[in-house]
Amino acid sequence: MSTAQPDLSVVVPAYDEERTIGSVIERLRELPYDMQIIVVDDCSSDATASIVAQLPDVELVRHDRNRGKGAALRTGFALVRGRVVIVQDADGEYDPADIPSLVQPIIDGHADVVFGSRLSGGRPQRVHLFWHKLGNQFLSLLTNVLFNTTLSDMETGYKAFRIEVLRAIEPLRESDFRIEPELTAKICRGGFRVYELPIAYYGRSYAEGKKITWRDGFPAVWALFKYRFTD
Repeated sequence: MSTAQPDLSVVVPAYDEERTIGSVIERLRELPYDMQIIVVDDCSSDATASIVAQLPDVELVRHDRNRGKGAALRTGFALVRGRVVIVQDADGEYDPADIPSLVQPIIDGHADVVFGSRLSGGRPQRVHLFWHKLGNQFLSLLTNVLFNTTLSDMETGYKAFRIEVLRAIEPLRESDFRIEPELTAKICRGGFRVYELPIAYYGRSYAEGKKITWRDGFPAVWALFKYRFTD
């Protein structure tokens, strides 16, 4: 394995995504970067890992038990080498074509972190589930109150950062979906230059495999308060 520093490291947490993982990786590989792609299979029960294992130039790490998105991200983050790091969900809801616009402000030296917003308009959006959208808006409002910022979508799965930012906010502690508020809180507390750009969002219904539910909102609120005052 090369020890050279790539331009971009992409961490792909995956759990039972055999229907979409191949196309997501294919689209990532079309991007014009010297790129490290790390797929962390969180003990899938389907063919996700075997599909990834057949793809060239992809680093595959497998968990021996299902540990959650946060745990998968921590595993992937420990292996990144790129100048810029971004998370790419394996479910096809986020479009890899948006990655160049997200990482460019970092490459240009204007930003330390860029959030891709599903809620700021300007890009294709599948109509949201009402309570899911309302919950995201509430969590973003709470984030803005607690951290004196103006994010429109703190729960977004598209967060890009300089690798130095990632190392500065470690260790990350959450193993489930609370990783998103933890990342957001530590970024906001860190005094980094944070930008936000609109992204496309091709959201799934629960029948199509969506995993996060309204119940995950309550732990997210707790995590925001927790990481507002502690590391």
